[in-house]
Amino acid sequence: MLSWKKLFLTLAISFILILLPFQMGHAYSEGNLLMKGMTNEDVLELQNDLKDLGFFNYIPTGYFGNITFSAVFNFQKHNNLLVDGIAGKQTVGKIQTLKKLSKSEISRSGVKRDKDIMLLPWFEKVNGLFKIGDTAIVTDVDTGMTFQIIRTYGSNHADVETITAEDTAKLKTIAGGEWNWIRRAVVVEVNGYKLAASMTAKPHAGRDDKAASIIIDGRSGGYGKGHNLDVIKNNNMNGHFDIHFLNSKTHGTNRINEEHQQMIQKAYELGM
Repeated sequence: MLSWKKLFLTLAISFILILLPFQMGHAYSEGNLLMKGMTNEDVLELQNDLKDLGFFNYIPTGYFGNITFSAVFNFQKHNNLLVDGIAGKQTVGKIQTLKKLSKSEISRSGVKRDKDIMLLPWFEKVNGLFKIGDTAIVTDVDTGMTFQIIRTYGSNHADVETITAEDTAKLKTIAGGEWNWIRRAVVVEVNGYKLAASMTAKPHAGRDDKAASIIIDGRSGGYGKGHNLDVIKNNNMNGHFDIHFLNSKTHGTNRINEEHQQMIQKAYELGM
């Protein structure tokens, strides 16, 4: 029969072994591998971050099962990473890069974001919410100015046009008075949703004086000959401009643009 000392020691060891998976760690912050079958606080943190980025739509549990594997797999696929479903240094680093615009910037400015703003992925969600022909209101995060747009083209991201000449004038003012490719944090309100996004105020690939979609020369932005990507007429804009959402890609490279993604995170954290 066990003495009370041996019994106490046995129970203590058993208790430690039960808690060990939750207490071992800092794997997430140190870049060690997190993979299927693991249960600990690092997996819980991973799940929370993936949920914030729109890839994990369940209650975080700390257990790395099939759902977490699929979330990591999809995150890797949409960010042009090695796709293996394992959260290693590269994957975790990318997650933290997309999230790091956060608390220090908010605390310095004293500004809290609108809790209704959503960080939704382009291909799985936004492309279906913001369809070609839909109108939307765009708010520039830095200036607070708003204007109206229509989505007219685009597959990897939204190609949009201003509705009126007044909207175009507002967009140009936001751009600093001159069209440019600078990425800007914006909030897009469409069909009842407020979506974190990033835009470039650079009309391109069209002419307002020619019919839409026909082959023309001299398209705006130095795009030369091609289809006239200008649907909305008499808005004082030649062509369209680009709005990106979470994990959207450029049309030219078919890759995710990191600067756009940083501005999307800024819109999510600071947008009003």
